[in-house]
Amino acid sequence: MDTLKVRDAKDVEEVVRAAIASEQPLEIIGHGTRRAIGHPMPTNAVLDVSALNAVTSYEPNELIITVQAGAPLADVQSLIDSKSQQFAFEPMDTSSLLGASGNGTIGGMIGAGLAGPRRIRAGGARDHLLGAHAVSGFGDSFKTGGRVVKNVTGYDLCKLLTGSWGTLAVMTEVTLKVMPKPETERTLVLSGLDDVAANRAMTAALGSPYDVSGAAHLPYQAFRPATGSLAGLAAQGRAVTLLRLEGIAASVADRATSLAKTLAPFGSVDTLQDAASASAWSAIRDVEPFAAGGALGAWPVWRIVCPPASGGVLGQALARESGGDMIYDWGGGLIWAALPPKPDAQAALVRQRVEAAGGHAALIRASEQVRRHVDVFHPQASGLAALSERVRHSFDPRIILNRGRMLRGSAT
Repeated sequence: MDTLKVRDAKDVEEVVRAAIASEQPLEIIGHGTRRAIGHPMPTNAVLDVSALNAVTSYEPNELIITVQAGAPLADVQSLIDSKSQQFAFEPMDTSSLLGASGNGTIGGMIGAGLAGPRRIRAGGARDHLLGAHAVSGFGDSFKTGGRVVKNVTGYDLCKLLTGSWGTLAVMTEVTLKVMPKPETERTLVLSGLDDVAANRAMTAALGSPYDVSGAAHLPYQAFRPATGSLAGLAAQGRAVTLLRLEGIAASVADRATSLAKTLAPFGSVDTLQDAASASAWSAIRDVEPFAAGGALGAWPVWRIVCPPASGGVLGQALARESGGDMIYDWGGGLIWAALPPKPDAQAALVRQRVEAAGGHAALIRASEQVRRHVDVFHPQASGLAALSERVRHSFDPRIILNRGRMLRGSAT
């Protein structure tokens, strides 16, 4: 396989134009940690942007950072952490789930658009992307958005790049909003609730005035075997429901007391403080119970997004019918489902149940053979699919960039 390492946006333009001329599609990679997500791509040419790794500008007082797309996410997070700042949407690190080394690049973070537990309060990656420089499938550089939130020109265009999995353009630089880290955090823990009761508890907490920034539920089955930062919770031998509060210490303490009273009908409340709380939420964000190196490492993993109030019923039904394990985040609106291996990763069952609940499902982890024969991303309704195709052709009419990654059998 030919790997073409680029040094700047001009190099990207030249590589894309050469690919158009030779009718050779390109696979776009940074560190390659998410290459196993999506359909296998029909190409032997790789465009590697990992050398585009500089922080162009960082203004902590303005809460803005501009960074090249190939910059390691871990390095950028370390930089903003040194100023007590963070990406508020908690970008997911897929390396544990996929069994990859490293945690990817800034461009991969935007291209995947996988937000963590704070998504329910802070929004997703697209809500924090202010602007981008990229190269289209025409081989032309373009700029969209700007460096301030109120910038209007091209603002929505850069949102299309979030979650596009490299199929619209090759990002070379992005500008992101960062936010101050909270002074403290505390997590309230309910034990022994079934999925539906936990869903009601999370709904009650999120509907309260106490500004909950994380709401997750882990059935006891998800703890087999319990390792890492969740081991202490699993030692109780019961399902756990976690509700996170963040902010100024005095405010968090007061809200925790009030929220515990609100949750009293669901049982007694335990507490995780600061480091223990942060560790638990990091494990939930990265779906550590379903890690590739763990007991369920050979099981396909689905990422299901549904109306939060439907999560408990949907997950419980899926677990019963498939024999799989579930983890709930976003108050029930996000379900991670690890299912016993079958040739189709139980896609027919998953899609039938998810569509009935008004949701959609993506197959995040599966073997290459399964991904060749199953729709990885949720099939779109005909009208939306036609609109998506028009958007794609407006960026990349020859479908040079990541051809076939999102649409099975897409050869043109």
